[in-house]
Amino acid sequence: MESLRNALRLAYLALGGLMTFAGLFWALQGAGVIMWPKESFMLADPAWIRNGLIFAAIGAGLVWVLRGRRS
Repeated sequence: MESLRNALRLAYLALGGLMTFAGLFWALQGAGVIMWPKESFMLADPAWIRNGLIFAAIGAGLVWVLRGRRS
């Protein structure tokens, strides 16, 4: 049971890290800093700055909560 709990914790930590990375990437696309891929609908769209930062904050919060818990 403990190994399953550790595996789930690790999976959620990885998910939180990916969410943080993706959210920051979206925010930078929305700000026009990253203009890739060329056909992306997010490029230079200010709505994606907000959406990306919210998504990144949720991911960072998930990592922060899980890093504070010790099994």
